[in-house]
Amino acid sequence: MALNSGLPPGVGPYYENHGYQPESLYPPQPAVAARAFSVYPAHYYPPAVPHYTPRVLTSTSTPAIRTQPKSPSGTPCTSKTKKALCISAALVTVLAGAVVAAVLLWKFTENKCTVSGMECGSSGTCVSASHWCDGILHCPRGEDENQCVRLYGPNFILQVYSFQRKSWHPVCLDDWTESYGRAACQDMGYRNSFYSSQGIADDSGATSFMKLNISAGHTDLYKKLYHSDVCSSKNVVSLRCIECGVNRRMGRQSRIVGGTSAAPGDWPWQVSLQVQGVHVCGGSIITPEWIVTAAHCVEEPLNNPRYWTAFAGILRQYLMTYEHGYRVEKVISHPNYDSKTKNNDIALMKLQTPLTFNDKVKPVCLPNPGLRLEPKQPCWISGWGATYEKGKTSDELNAVMVPLIDPVQCNSRYVYNNLITPTMICAGYLQGTMDSCQGDSGGPLVTLKSSVWWLIGDTSWGSGCAKANRPGVYGNVTVFTDWIHRQMRANS
Repeated sequence: MALNSGLPPGVGPYYENHGYQPESLYPPQPAVAARAFSVYPAHYYPPAVPHYTPRVLTSTSTPAIRTQPKSPSGTPCTSKTKKALCISAALVTVLAGAVVAAVLLWKFTENKCTVSGMECGSSGTCVSASHWCDGILHCPRGEDENQCVRLYGPNFILQVYSFQRKSWHPVCLDDWTESYGRAACQDMGYRNSFYSSQGIADDSGATSFMKLNISAGHTDLYKKLYHSDVCSSKNVVSLRCIECGVNRRMGRQSRIVGGTSAAPGDWPWQVSLQVQGVHVCGGSIITPEWIVTAAHCVEEPLNNPRYWTAFAGILRQYLMTYEHGYRVEKVISHPNYDSKTKNNDIALMKLQTPLTFNDKVKPVCLPNPGLRLEPKQPCWISGWGATYEKGKTSDELNAVMVPLIDPVQCNSRYVYNNLITPTMICAGYLQGTMDSCQGDSGGPLVTLKSSVWWLIGDTSWGSGCAKANRPGVYGNVTVFTDWIHRQMRANS
C-alpha cells in the first residue's frame, strides 16, 4: 500500500487503495513453455520464503550424454530395408514435431492475452491494459471502451470513467433503475450477480457527475451517460454486486501461531486448496465461482487446474476427507509474478461449479479504490498453517489479529532491507509472537472497515514464523483489484 504524504501537521499518514494503479511496476518475466507432468507428489508445499541462492546443476540433474551405437554393417541407411526404416523414422519424427508445435501454438493462442492485456471479444485481438478506457477504440467493436466502471470507497459508489476528461465520476441517481445496476455489475465480471442499488449522499467531493439520458435510443448503458454539473436528487448511485464481507459477530480473538481455533462462520470466505487430498494453500472466496490465492501456490506444475480441489465451510481438515470439494476449472496467475522476489504474488482460481452461499460460506469484499486504512490498521489472517515454525499444518482453522506495518519501517535494514515492493504489504508484530506460517500461503489478510470485511492481502512470504523483525508479507490486493475484475470479465 502506498503511504499517503502531504497531510496537515499533526495528522498521521494513512494507507489508501488508490485503485487502478499501474501494475507493471517491474518488467514482465519472459514466458516459459509449460512442461507436462503426469503425477505430482502429494506432499508438496510452495516455498514460503523468496529464494536468492543461485541455482546450479546437481549430479542428479546433469543431462546424460548418449552416444549413437555404430551400425555393424557400416554406414547407416545404406541397404533398401534400412533406407525404408530411416525414412519412416524421419517421418515419425517430423509428425511428432508437428504435433508438439501444434500443441504449443494452441497453448500460446489460448493464453496470448494473459501477458499483453485484454482480448477483444469480437476479433480476438489483444489490447494492452493501458489502452483500456483511454477514449480510443482499439477493439473493432469498441469493447475496450465499454467496460469502464468501478466501485469507489467504503460506500460502493458507482463511478464511470470519462475519456473526455480523463477522470472518474460518480453516477447521479436521477432516472437510475436496477436494470442499469445489473448491467454495470456484469461489466465488472459479476456474472448473474446483483445485490442492491440505492442512492446515497456523495462524500467524494465531486463537482461533475455522469447522468442518464433516458431519451437516448441506445441500449448500451455507457452510451446513455453524459456529463452534468447538476444532480437534481443530490444523491449518487451506491451499487453492491454481491453481498460480501459479512460474518458472524466475533466474540473473541484467535491466533494462528500459538493460538486457538476459529468458530463456525468466523471466516466464511476461507477455503482450503488441496492437491491429491492434502492441504497446500489457502484462498479467499470473492464470488460463487472465483477464489483469490497466491501465485507462488500455483507455480509449475501446479498451474494445471486439474490438480486442485477447493473446500469451503469446513473448519477441520480431517472432515474434508469425507467431502468431494469443488474442482477447479481455471488457474490464472499474475503475468508479472516473479518467483524469486515474490513480486505480484497473486492468482485466481475459477471453480467448475459455483459455491452455494450460506452461514458458513460467504464471499469477502475486494478493496474498492478510495478505501483508507490507518497506519496500524487491525487486520486478521486465517488458515490451516503450522502453529510453529517447521511444524505440521493444523487440523483446525486458526486466526489472529495482526496490525499493518509501515512499508518504510518494514523495508528498513533491520527488517527486510528493501525487499518489500509496492505489490506487497507487511503485517504483524516486530517482536514476533504471532504470525502466519507454512500452509497459510494464499490465505486472506482481511480488515473490518465501515462494518464490511475487505480482502487487502493474500499470505505471501516471510522469514520463518513469528520471528522478531521478520513479520509476515502479503500480496497487496488493493493494487490488483482492477486486474481481478478484468480477469473475471474476460473469463466469465
